Amino acid sequence: MTFRDSPLFRLIAVLPALAVFAAAGPAMAAANVSAANVSAAQAEAKEIAKSMGNCTPAKVEVLRYTVGREGSTTFKVGCTEDKDAFVVVQCRARICSLLR
Repeated sequence: MTFRDSPLFRLIAVLPALAVFAAAGPAMAAANVSAANVSAAQAEAKEIAKSMGNCTPAKVEVLRYTVGREGSTTFKVGCTEDKDAFVVVQCRARICSLLR
């Protein structure tokens, strides 16, 4: 049996791939959490558009998304009343306010 046929060689060959997956794990988890926060804030943005903006929400677009300690998401919420009507809503930690 040569060194190349040994289980130790195979383990050493696999270690770089395992390191890549281990390093990507927290980043992928953070991306999933961020996406969940944006999705949760969309419902809040629609509610603000309806209650404060006198707008029946249609299409919701993300204008800006910032991560970090004071992360926020800015949404453009289209209104069904008029084709060109929209409101802009900013959400920080699912607390939203009407900007325009």
